[in-house]
Amino acid sequence: MNTHIIYTSLLLIFQNTMTLYDFNTDSKANDWLVVDDVVMGGRSDGNFYIDEDGYGIFEGEVSLENNGGFSSVRHNCNTINVSDYSKIRLHIRGDGSTYQLRIKSNRSDYYSYAAYFQSDNNWGTVDIPFRAMAPVFRGRDLDLPNFKGETIEEIGFLIGNKKAQSFKLQIDKIELIK
Repeated sequence: MNTHIIYTSLLLIFQNTMTLYDFNTDSKANDWLVVDDVVMGGRSDGNFYIDEDGYGIFEGEVSLENNGGFSSVRHNCNTINVSDYSKIRLHIRGDGSTYQLRIKSNRSDYYSYAAYFQSDNNWGTVDIPFRAMAPVFRGRDLDLPNFKGETIEEIGFLIGNKKAQSFKLQIDKIELIK
């Protein structure tokens, strides 16, 4: 195979993805904001940090006390045009729990678009199509269309499985896929 064909093939592969966030040892934990149910009187306690290997770590305890039951972490970003893409790919390792990927197309919207994904104890990828991301607010589904895939201004993760539990999600990279 000639080198021109190889180069063109590699270029097409790289153009089919765009990195939203690539965690590494230079990443800053304060780029991410933890929001727990304490904002409404709950007692859950989430934490976010960058470990020695450069992974983003979202971990803590979900408590059902005082009508609580969730922990989340989110990252505000500049407006990203995602109209050329169809899904988000997560490079993660979890703990077997179900999490939500949450995005906002406009950070001032009161609602987010969310999709559930199951984690496991091995590193892997999870692909979430934009069309699977449904509008939610405070744990309730909204009667609005699913994410149209135009822009993203916030991305985050939430755990809230209606049970008290410890959790740990390791995040390596978040990408857009055509």
